[in-house]
Amino acid sequence: MDSQPADAPGVVVWPPLLYGSALLLGVVLHVVFPIVALPKGPCRLAGALLLAGGLALGSWGDRTMHRAGTNVNPSKPALALVDTGPFRFSRNPLYIALTLIYGGLALVIPALWPLLLLIPVVAVLSWGVVRREERYLERKFGDSYRSYKARTRRWL
Repeated sequence: MDSQPADAPGVVVWPPLLYGSALLLGVVLHVVFPIVALPKGPCRLAGALLLAGGLALGSWGDRTMHRAGTNVNPSKPALALVDTGPFRFSRNPLYIALTLIYGGLALVIPALWPLLLLIPVVAVLSWGVVRREERYLERKFGDSYRSYKARTRRWL
């Protein structure tokens, strides 16, 4: 993201765009080259549960960041280190939420292509977003972030 300020992690892609693009590509591939049909009933139920969980977690994380007075968008500067709400359990609850929402939508469809594309999406997220954010937060918040990192898992 070239237009990021100097005080930002320099992520390679805005995470919602990464997930949304992959989901769209997966749906197109599902329509053009359908593979193994997934059982609609169980998939849709599981998808609805994942979707609801992801939306709830995402909303909780978003509210927590806003209450802390920091930016949610990773292309903007972090104004506070957030270690409350869902950030007590994971350093990346918003990315877990995006993954749950994505998986839930793929299962509601139900389509296998988007689920297969989730593997490279999580790889790009991990190396192009999360690790860059971690280096940035460590530079910006120093020992406070290192302490948070030591006591809180990256994912779950």
